[in-house]
Amino acid sequence: MGDWQTLVGLMSGTSTDGVDAAVVRFWEERGRPRLKLLAFLTVPYDDAIRRRLLDCALDRTGIADLARLNFLVGERLADAAAAAIGAAGLSSDDIVAVGSHGHTVAHLPTAAGDMAPAATLQIGETAVIAERLGIPVVGDFRVRDVAAGGQGAPLVPYFDYCFLRSDRVNRVALNIGGIANITVIPRGCTAAQVTAYDIGPGNMPLDTAVRQVGPPGWECDRDGTLARRGAVHDGLLRWVLGHEFLARPAPKSCGREEFGEGFVAGARAVAPGLSAEDLLATLTATCGQAIGAALSALPSAKQEVWEVIASGGGTRNPALMDVVRRHAGMPVRSADDFGIPSDAKEAVAFAFLAWETLRGRPANLPGATGARGPRVLGKITPEPRTRARED
Repeated sequence: MGDWQTLVGLMSGTSTDGVDAAVVRFWEERGRPRLKLLAFLTVPYDDAIRRRLLDCALDRTGIADLARLNFLVGERLADAAAAAIGAAGLSSDDIVAVGSHGHTVAHLPTAAGDMAPAATLQIGETAVIAERLGIPVVGDFRVRDVAAGGQGAPLVPYFDYCFLRSDRVNRVALNIGGIANITVIPRGCTAAQVTAYDIGPGNMPLDTAVRQVGPPGWECDRDGTLARRGAVHDGLLRWVLGHEFLARPAPKSCGREEFGEGFVAGARAVAPGLSAEDLLATLTATCGQAIGAALSALPSAKQEVWEVIASGGGTRNPALMDVVRRHAGMPVRSADDFGIPSDAKEAVAFAFLAWETLRGRPANLPGATGARGPRVLGKITPEPRTRARED
């Protein structure tokens, strides 16, 4: 192993369940990056912060509350990073930098006029993390890509290309977080030949529906329990699969604006009186079928062998994964098989993106985001320093 550096990656996903923190060692070997995961953990948000994040995403937060929430989330991100560093048996002095995705509260990648440009907003103040830990922080990764005409998402495909590409096997990296997305990595491809995009709904509408109509205190459909008890409503299934985003050509990205509370409210209006079990069965079926349709639509899927490498919280939902496997038409493996725990992948990826930023290397894929070209991502917040004043 050559010279290595250790970073922390932080991810707060649209599911608002908490902060994922990964401590990762990176080095290069034979011209390719390598990694070793030293520690990973998730620090849950308490109910009060979760409600405030959801209110913010639903545009129910004033500017003063948003400003305070930005700093509060920064504190929680710092807490998670400190816990992960401790779990790895390290100290802040061992860490080169923290790469923090922050928490997305608005993702508007399409302009709506001269006074409404494309925009994206992630909170979780990096200055707070730097002050708390005494470590440089790289954050705000998405905005440079949006400024360059891109969607600002997905960004993990660059990580997928660097660590999952093969000279022998066609691969698709599938991530099922709040939103489901894929990275298409043909065998022997260059970075310019990689395509990636958000497919559409993942865990987000499932979690939202559980909060609205599920058992009290449930934040998700645990092990797909409710979905397995229900029956699919054909009319609602057709309505969801007819959503315009699913047919929109790539590059494309989406968020709570498309598949959050408003989407679930629309679904319940299409099929009023539907039981929690039937609603979850139908939404799970639509999410799985949308993913399967995207996989089976790959240009050479019927002529060549492909394999799917799945990650994200959705992989813990056996009801959802059953639907994905039925409709994928190709083998589905876990990112765990490649030394990257499914739950940890996004946190690991943002540690890697921070490492690339520190080395001055572009880390977006224009074929995935639609940006005008490769860009070095993120903003660097230096660690605090106390120096004697020179007279």
